[in-house]
Amino acid sequence: MAKLKIKGKVSFQNLGTGFYGIIDENGKEWRPVSMPNQIKYDGKAVEIIAKEVEEEMSIFMWGTPIQIISFSTMMP
Repeated sequence: MAKLKIKGKVSFQNLGTGFYGIIDENGKEWRPVSMPNQIKYDGKAVEIIAKEVEEEMSIFMWGTPIQIISFSTMMP
């Protein structure tokens, strides 16, 4: 699959057990399957390189599942 460049903000979702997602500049919701601890801060501005992944099953019905390849934080 093609790599995606996503700019947005980290958003904590209080659904089920709770998880962190990313909402991009256009409002699209992305759900990393393994969010790096360094960016698990609600409201943190990030730029990531990721690829979409398919999950067999997930309890979270929010966002498009992605695997983060690299990331950087940005000044708000």
